[in-house]
Amino acid sequence: MACDSWTEKLDAYFDGELPPEEARTVHEHLRGCPGCAAEGVVRLQQKRAVQSAAQRYMPDPAFRARIEKTIAARRPSIWSRSWIPVFAATAALLIVAIGVLSLNRSRNAERQSEFQSERELVSELVDQHVATLASTSPVDVVSTDRHTVKPWFAGKIPFTFNLPELQDSPFTLAGGRLSYLNQSPGAELLFRVRQHQISVFIFQERGLPAAQADKSAPTALSFEVRSWRHNGLRYFVIGDASPKDLDTLSELLRSAG
Repeated sequence: MACDSWTEKLDAYFDGELPPEEARTVHEHLRGCPGCAAEGVVRLQQKRAVQSAAQRYMPDPAFRARIEKTIAARRPSIWSRSWIPVFAATAALLIVAIGVLSLNRSRNAERQSEFQSERELVSELVDQHVATLASTSPVDVVSTDRHTVKPWFAGKIPFTFNLPELQDSPFTLAGGRLSYLNQSPGAELLFRVRQHQISVFIFQERGLPAAQADKSAPTALSFEVRSWRHNGLRYFVIGDASPKDLDTLSELLRSAG
């Protein structure tokens, strides 16, 4: 039992794996310990027998090559040729997914920008509508005759428009005035229906920022808004009348246009 720690070092000693100082200590111990020396002889004989058998049955180069080829064929590799199409398809899908995500983000940002532009646009027109209602002189040309109001804008705005025939309708034309939006001149027409007043703004579309049209929605001040495009013009119908009234007036204006 006292020599167990020494016999554990014999294999490393005979293989030359011990540090020099430790190897000298083992060597001195073997010279003075018959039991460890005998165990050392047994270990050496075993090692020589293994070496002799290895030399006797050493495979030729062709056999070794066949074994190595078999092992290499069975070894799985994620970089083998069979995986190349899979990685190529995965990479393509990833590129497409990134492209779609970027496109969606771009479209969402564009929609958000258009929505913000539309809100600012309508908010400014609502302010003008409120200012018209509060003014002591809400219109520059006072007339219920469309053939008087429309010619008044000639030379004052860089476009023309048509006004609907209002007979047999609840609407009355009160007149019109010049209006400006983003420094672009346009027309503001004032219509009355029962106790309500409705402003119809008409501007050239090219003078306005890109924004969504064909809108039908209430504003923060509870004004109803209708908006559409036609022949390069943008129409905005704003008022506190009922949604049905604004829809009816919008249809009359569309038909006239």
